[in-house]
Amino acid sequence: MLALVKNLWSYRGFIVSSIQREFQTQYRNSLLGGLWTVIHPAAMVLIYTVIFSQVMRARLPAVDSTFAYSIYLCAGVLTWNFFSEVLMRAQNVFLEHGNLIKKLSFPRLCLPVIVLGSATLNFLIIFTLFLIFLLVSGNFPGLVILSIIPILLIQILFATGLGISLGVLNVFFRDIGQFFGVVMQFWFWLTPIVYTTSTLPEFVRRWIVFNPMTPLINAYQEILVQKQLPHFSSLWGVSLLSFLLCGLGFRLFRKHVGEMVDEL
Repeated sequence: MLALVKNLWSYRGFIVSSIQREFQTQYRNSLLGGLWTVIHPAAMVLIYTVIFSQVMRARLPAVDSTFAYSIYLCAGVLTWNFFSEVLMRAQNVFLEHGNLIKKLSFPRLCLPVIVLGSATLNFLIIFTLFLIFLLVSGNFPGLVILSIIPILLIQILFATGLGISLGVLNVFFRDIGQFFGVVMQFWFWLTPIVYTTSTLPEFVRRWIVFNPMTPLINAYQEILVQKQLPHFSSLWGVSLLSFLLCGLGFRLFRKHVGEMVDEL
């Protein structure tokens, strides 16, 4: 593991320049440029606010207005989009860079790191703007905001471990990428982003707690909407799962990295 970290560190220039190039390429020849990073999730929040605000306001104890419901949605949508971007790009990263893997000699694990760095940059831009909006509107949660850091780290470990595992398997079984794209659509609606678990029937509530994203999204909402420390005790399950998935991902990668070149 230490040797792996050293290899990645020795290629830090390649990683940083690749992240910078990805960001620039993404908005090249675009009139609005980086504003698209904000426009897409903002449109998503606006649509859900218009559709669900009147229905959900009476059912969410911490939400008593359309404005408050928009903050509630942002807490879930922005962090979910970050998770989704890391996961969906990581599962295809080896396939997308097949030619690069065949032609150049470099630590292949640089590719998931570049994906993570690029997604994190996009997330930090829009989340910083969201925090500025909370500050200007008088809804900033104060020092409680610092408790987001460990939750983000858990989410990053979870998305990275699962993404690398799927990325390796996707090289050998191409249906995995297609199948997981469908899974993500269901996963979003099975996560309390536009609703809370308290609004669900009892029999659904018993099952939704097994969704590893549920405690993470709930924690973000507690911080950003209720302005209180999250229940960290609820995160031990997803934390353990995140470490296990990271271990599985690195094991699969090390075992099959040589075979992957032949499959690409």
